Amino acid sequence: MAKTYWSFAVTFVALFVLAFAVFGALDLLPDPISNHASTPVDTSVEVTNTQNFVAELPVRVVAAKVGLDVSVANPDSTDVEALDEDLLKGAVRYPTSAQLGVDGTVLLFGHSSYLPIVHNQNFKAFNGIQNLKTGDVVSVYSGTLEYRYRVTSVRLANATEDVVELPATGKFLTLVTCDSFGTKSQRYIVTADFVGAYQSSVSNS
Repeated sequence: MAKTYWSFAVTFVALFVLAFAVFGALDLLPDPISNHASTPVDTSVEVTNTQNFVAELPVRVVAAKVGLDVSVANPDSTDVEALDEDLLKGAVRYPTSAQLGVDGTVLLFGHSSYLPIVHNQNFKAFNGIQNLKTGDVVSVYSGTLEYRYRVTSVRLANATEDVVELPATGKFLTLVTCDSFGTKSQRYIVTADFVGAYQSSVSNS
């Protein structure tokens, strides 16, 4: 009885190995299951002819590393009340700062709040920008292109500091947390250099 059992077992294993080899040769074996998520593929195409850039208004700012993704308002007036009203809707480009695609510094302000309960989520628009690191990418979208910037510095500004430097030669981005345009307070300031502009399949609405 034992001899019959072992004879059957050896025959079964031999047939299994033979079948596995045949299926492998015919590419009929299933693909292995991976435990790792696939890496997203960047399908955006860089715009190389920068001489044809025209000034564009930003409509959205994204920093994936810190979960930032908010719309950008572009008020015409520097009136404090009007600017504070726009801050309730998302980030705000300061009216006298540069637009996208041209030399100068695009200056974006946004609220930052760490209160446990916030009814208007735009009070958290710039939460976490202090966690950006040198080299991280921040994308600012116009209605047509994605403009990428690479972070060069992150700092906490003194409450008495009045001026945010805005270089005019070259293309730069500055992000600033803001309680109100009418008051002085400590704020985080992130500066970034322009990397390039890209045609992107990602919606910027």
